[in-house]
Amino acid sequence: MDGFFSNLESWVKRQSMVKEMFEKAEQNYKELDRLALITLSRLAFQHMGKTIEAFDQWLKDPMITSHMPREMLVELWSRLRVILYELIELDIEHTSKFSEHLRKLAEENALNPLFAFEKEEKETRRGVSPTI
Repeated sequence: MDGFFSNLESWVKRQSMVKEMFEKAEQNYKELDRLALITLSRLAFQHMGKTIEAFDQWLKDPMITSHMPREMLVELWSRLRVILYELIELDIEHTSKFSEHLRKLAEENALNPLFAFEKEEKETRRGVSPTI
């Protein structure tokens, strides 16, 4: 069991360090150039993906599922649902705004000619099928 507790403590410590790293990296984010903002966003998405994957694995672990109190699961869902709906809303808003922006650029013939081509209708905006 000592190894199990050690792993949990290490995970919490790493997550705290990553949080501090992002807090430092995002200072003055409104003044960052486009490349820095893209890099910051991509690193955030990568970390969120890893954290979500680890959380999913956590909830598959029999040691966890056998001992997790219902109250903790209610608390987890209470917070997770806020994140879920916020992420969905962010995706809807961001995609809609960018679509409008591209449409405006296309109307003004201002699209970079290297990217001004028609995609097949089957493709989604990210090149993958929707999950739902």
